[in-house]
Amino acid sequence: MNGPIVKVDGVIKRFGAVNAVAGVDLKIARGELFALLGGSGCGKTTLLRLLAGFEQPDSGRILIDGQDMTGVPPHLRPVNMMFQSYALFPHLDVAGNIAYGLKREGVAKPEIAARVAEALSLVKLEGLGGRRPSQLSGGQRQRVALARALVKRPKLLLLDEPLAALDRKLREGTRFELVRLQEQLGLTFVIVTHDQEEAMSMASRLAVMNAGRIVQAGTPHDLYERPASRFVADFIGLANILETAPGRWLALRPEKIALSAERPATAHAVAGTVVEVAYEGDRSLYRVAVDAGPLMQVAQMNVARGTESAFRRGDAVWLGWADDAGQVLHE
Repeated sequence: MNGPIVKVDGVIKRFGAVNAVAGVDLKIARGELFALLGGSGCGKTTLLRLLAGFEQPDSGRILIDGQDMTGVPPHLRPVNMMFQSYALFPHLDVAGNIAYGLKREGVAKPEIAARVAEALSLVKLEGLGGRRPSQLSGGQRQRVALARALVKRPKLLLLDEPLAALDRKLREGTRFELVRLQEQLGLTFVIVTHDQEEAMSMASRLAVMNAGRIVQAGTPHDLYERPASRFVADFIGLANILETAPGRWLALRPEKIALSAERPATAHAVAGTVVEVAYEGDRSLYRVAVDAGPLMQVAQMNVARGTESAFRRGDAVWLGWADDAGQVLHE
């Protein structure tokens, strides 16, 4: 079937006086890895639960694969959801956890066995089907939850903060694993996260939410390089927001600014004093108090691997940037 696999038309969801989702319109294409990104309370998890059928909209429509989901319960939707807590059954082994949904649907035992083996292979847990969740690492439990969501072969897989319970190093490796699986299976993944780095590195497209609304949607590159508002510019990565005229601002990314001891031959140059330095290995992040201006952040790559920051607190410096280095904002 042509057309988007998910279409959200004017969806509103209220909890008392709070508009958790405040008139959202959204289309998600087949085979996308789409991320809903935003801070706590922005409405992203409520929107995910509306897609899953755990909540019903107060107004508006949700279509999945061209079918209106109004009144359709979760178990009858072509959707599966992987919860942040993983929600594994402690009394069942790995294979039993993965097979649970298939057994409830009355799938024949030989097919269950084949599909569980396939799912274990997909998430690289072959040979661990007999273990209990308590015998697994956090990363292995995450993969069991993923296998359980995949084994029913949904058209749409919803993932609620799927990497939140993992340590940083494991999260980084698992990001690539999820992207590999999504591409291999050709499924549509919708991921909810508050972690901008996670969303930017995984998603083919993402939507930034604030106060129940989608404030901008697009590719990671579009949102980073061409933010549509001060909120998006400030939420995605680091940005210096400079007021250039009443009601008009410039979003200037730290890496677009050159830092030097002498006045640079660039279109824009301002003098300042280094007030903070954060050495980050492959680069240093500086905060510079600009003469007659705001505090600015500058990211400078180190000249040689392992060298220390080129400037120190209290150093007088110049900041320079080109005409096309920033993005003009009007709100």
